Amino acid sequence: MGNRGCAVNGGTPPPRIGPYLVERELGSGGMGEVYLAYSVAGEPVAVKVIRPDRTDPHTRARFEREATIARTISGTGRVARFIDADPFAEQPWLAMDYVPGRPLSKAVKDDGPFSVALVASLGALLAEGLAAVHAAGLVHRDLKPQNVMLGDFGPVIIDFGLGAFLDASKGSLSQAGSLIGTVRCMPPEQALGEVDVTQAADVYGLGTVLLYAATGHYPFDGARWEAVAAQVVNAEVGPDLAGLPEEIVPVVSSMLAHRADDRPSLEKVTRQCADLMHLLGTSPARARRALIRETTAKDHPTMVLPQPDSPMLDRLDLLERQLRQEASEGEAGGPVPTPAEQPDGDTDAENDVEVSQSPRPEPANGGPVNPVPQPVRPPASRRVAEELRRRYSMGPALTWSRR
Repeated sequence: MGNRGCAVNGGTPPPRIGPYLVERELGSGGMGEVYLAYSVAGEPVAVKVIRPDRTDPHTRARFEREATIARTISGTGRVARFIDADPFAEQPWLAMDYVPGRPLSKAVKDDGPFSVALVASLGALLAEGLAAVHAAGLVHRDLKPQNVMLGDFGPVIIDFGLGAFLDASKGSLSQAGSLIGTVRCMPPEQALGEVDVTQAADVYGLGTVLLYAATGHYPFDGARWEAVAAQVVNAEVGPDLAGLPEEIVPVVSSMLAHRADDRPSLEKVTRQCADLMHLLGTSPARARRALIRETTAKDHPTMVLPQPDSPMLDRLDLLERQLRQEASEGEAGGPVPTPAEQPDGDTDAENDVEVSQSPRPEPANGGPVNPVPQPVRPPASRRVAEELRRRYSMGPALTWSRR
């Protein structure tokens, strides 16, 4: 099901993305914008709409294949659950669990760097979570402090499922702006434009997360992304480990090795972090409890799982009826209606989508009757998906990662 009215790069949030009703924007970045939305059942989800310049046919097909596998990941609570996606919408989107908490980047800015024991706990917990992702044959490719949420459950990795967009085409460094905010945490092989990065790329990304947690800075930095990238790909320039406590230097420095083959496995990272916690006089379980206690700001509004208010509940009731109608139209082989309008029935002329409504019948009791949206044309995703799948999804160039 396609999305409509998506406010990428600013603007009014769309009323609906796929089968989800949008409440507000959560943030934006180089890939697109993220919205808090609700399913028909009232479950909060985070829906990311991908920027139009990331939506070439090759990327859409790759994303479809990775999304199919992403739904199968189990065995960890450290990665936000991948729920749904439409790579063939006019602007592709994906929905993930909404994770209450603060990004690691904000926690460090607000409260300062973590103690060594907390960094080691963070490393062990995230390494365990990434191992489940890798067991499914996938790579996150965009690990950074902004993509680690800290809440009552401990650290959780978000934005999983964007890998197909992050490295779907070679020569990414030539696209100004495409790496802003990410190149500081990107391994050399990915910064050089390699498409099929290995699991070692996530080990490197996790190393940048641990370095930031312990020091408040990245391994490489600069005024412009080009300057940062030049350092990242230069084997003669080592990462900046200033301020990193000596107890954890061996772990982090090995994770940031320039050559992918020189980086440790996630299992070894977990063992090293556990050994370090014991050396510091604590245990992994006790350190996890301390990490949650010291990084969870109880009075912070983002720590509370959002709930739909009364107006949103009314909108969800309307959405349920609309989805029922769309399902029945689809089963009957008829046209599929475009996504829902705003509750007041205004048309979205800006996006050139027509929505007609049947005349309001006169109720027997004289009370108001809600208009029933009528189908006009299939969404863009339905119209182009099969052709794109035929042309690209089975192409030999589409691989997930070397394992």
